[in-house]
Amino acid sequence: MIWSTGLPRCEIQKGDPCYPALLAETCDAPDVLHVIGELDALAPGLAVVGSRRATPYGLAAIDLLAGWAASAGHTIISGGAVGCDQAAHRAALERDGRTVAVMAGGADVAYPRASGALLREIALAGAVVSEHAWGTEPRKWAFRTRNRIIAGLGAALLVAEAALPSGTFSTADYALDAGRTVLVVPGSIFSASSRGTNRLLAQGAVPITDPSELRLCLEPLLGCGLTELPDARREPPEADPLLEALIADPMRPDDVARAFGMDVVTTMRRIGVLSAAGLVERYRDGRYGVSRRYNRR
Repeated sequence: MIWSTGLPRCEIQKGDPCYPALLAETCDAPDVLHVIGELDALAPGLAVVGSRRATPYGLAAIDLLAGWAASAGHTIISGGAVGCDQAAHRAALERDGRTVAVMAGGADVAYPRASGALLREIALAGAVVSEHAWGTEPRKWAFRTRNRIIAGLGAALLVAEAALPSGTFSTADYALDAGRTVLVVPGSIFSASSRGTNRLLAQGAVPITDPSELRLCLEPLLGCGLTELPDARREPPEADPLLEALIADPMRPDDVARAFGMDVVTTMRRIGVLSAAGLVERYRDGRYGVSRRYNRR
């Protein structure tokens, strides 16, 4: 069965009232968008991109940051590819959030082939879009040109992980040309997978190390999101053992993982909950400990 069977689809022309306003403002917006899913999902959101060969660090960063943004009610926009793209879509879906996949072929053509089930989930929770006609197979050059749509749909672009060279740079260039804020997750200077992201930081991109920093950047662009914090962002109980441990002895995420027997994704998600609630913060040496706000209580 074709993954999109039974799902609503339409074509919208540039100039139609339902054509995404932010995308329409860009200099090379497509004349037509083919959409499977809900048109409402094409509202401004956060574009998230990164390496197809994502490391556990990159995947954990996406789960933490894109997951928080989705929990706050912001649409997550990415390209549907393996690695960071699919991690961003899944982070949104796991929080019952909205997500949009921009395809390099026809919107109804699954690429990679094995991603049909994920694309169906995306369309049910948001939309799958393309500038190409139905049934078009993806071509190599189209992956770069579709990046302008990813950048154009987002009010900001978050680059989670990128090596050198990286196709992610084209998305960052499109975002800058469109006047978008480029946000970057810093990486280790010893990791080849972070050389691209660290280069973007050296060129003036905004570093993002936790959900509270992401929130400060997104609020002027997208508003404050949900007025009531979802469960993942409500202030945890004072008796949270992780909070108590970080108050007693600030730790780096890898130390937390060892101490509590958790994997890196779970560790960063737990720390993210505490950080978004304003209870812990990242220190300059990379450790997480009690926040100044919490100390003032």
